[in-house]
Amino acid sequence: MSANEQAPRIRFNAFDMNCVGHQSPGLWRHPADRSRHYRDLDYWTDLARLLEGGVFDGLFIADVLGTYDVYGGDDAATLRAGTQVPVNDPLMLVSAMAHVTEHLGFGVTAGTAYEHPYPFARRLSTLDHLTRGRVGWNVVTGYLPSAARNMGHDDQREHDERYDHAEEYLEVLYKLWEGSWDDDAVRADAESGVFTDPAKVHPIEHHGRWFDVPGIHLCEPSPQRSPVIFQAGSSPRGVAFAAQHAEAIFVAPPTKALLAETVSRIRAALVEAGRAPDSARIYALMTVITDATPQAARAKHEDLLSYADLEGALVLCSGWMGVDLSRYRLDEPVGNIHSNAIQSAVAAFNQADPHGEEWTVGDIARWAAIGGLGPRIVGSGEEVADELTDWVRETGVDGFNLAYAVTPGTFADVVQHVVPVLQERGQYPRAYPTRPDGAPTTLRDQLFGRGHRLPPEHHGARFRRLPV
Repeated sequence: MSANEQAPRIRFNAFDMNCVGHQSPGLWRHPADRSRHYRDLDYWTDLARLLEGGVFDGLFIADVLGTYDVYGGDDAATLRAGTQVPVNDPLMLVSAMAHVTEHLGFGVTAGTAYEHPYPFARRLSTLDHLTRGRVGWNVVTGYLPSAARNMGHDDQREHDERYDHAEEYLEVLYKLWEGSWDDDAVRADAESGVFTDPAKVHPIEHHGRWFDVPGIHLCEPSPQRSPVIFQAGSSPRGVAFAAQHAEAIFVAPPTKALLAETVSRIRAALVEAGRAPDSARIYALMTVITDATPQAARAKHEDLLSYADLEGALVLCSGWMGVDLSRYRLDEPVGNIHSNAIQSAVAAFNQADPHGEEWTVGDIARWAAIGGLGPRIVGSGEEVADELTDWVRETGVDGFNLAYAVTPGTFADVVQHVVPVLQERGQYPRAYPTRPDGAPTTLRDQLFGRGHRLPPEHHGARFRRLPV
């Protein structure tokens, strides 16, 4: 980097799930891993304090409403490996973590397919109140067939129809969050006895293809009204959906070239949707294994790999790719697997780790064994900081959604070894932004510095009531 070249700002989210292991199957057996304690609030409150100490933007909590039963055609392998089952509800964790922190944001995953938007709007408004405006919602349309079957359907809706359904779902929510209550509807006037002025609360009168919601929102306006919208769709329809709605977008290309292409495509889609190219923060999936020295980091990586569950990795990959990998030997060349999903995924992996030989099923398992399908950086704090800087500079990504090998140890290592290096280089904040009076700000204002509410150019802002 030349003396005149400014080092890029780097952002971190932590990536977790209310389950064992998340995307590193088998690592729950490691003596340093605490993910087995996912059922205990102390695990989550300790993690929240750690991440806030590291000035992370937030904790992004993934979720699935179903099991990874593609591998082997049933639940046996996923239950043995503990691959995202058992899994608990993510939303119930947030208020406890918010209570022990002041600044950390929380992105919670919930699907549009199986919960009506009317009660869901209340759940998110409640969390926005309790967190003082630090909640975001990761919008998912669903991808596991097992979830559809257990909700009384033969299968998921067709791909693009899932997004059509989600568009109307968001429309209902925006009407409830943005348009139902005026900012000054609540008077709490003890003298007159009027708590809420009825003239300032409005039925939304939504009558659409999937939903009829005639009434009012049940909650008074929360700090952000609409939570920060997170999204992770990568298909053309998913990117178009994100360009309309998302303020934080998660992507997982395994190479810098593919990530640069993805970021460019998203920025162009944002502009096409009438928004600024930087109106959404883009975070790339990454797993960081670090320690005080390069040698210690590499030894740690080898130790972690010794606990990896390769069958568990294939269980996850089968669910993500829609192919039953149990039908193939670990030494089976991927060329023998007739699946576009497998071929395109392996082509991407080979760019990241070319080894001169045809990939096998076992190669896929070893790649995904720690941190899922994203890339992995192993090194000292300085080495990791250098590599992350190269990723940001070469791709235009805003930051990283950090998966873990063991928790909270992987996150603690980043806070101890990587964050101070980035702070010393001026690439990472030493403290969170605050309001002029010194009070904590909302997640939206933390991410963009432009206030607590949806900006005027955002699709959801059009559902606000115009002043009479």
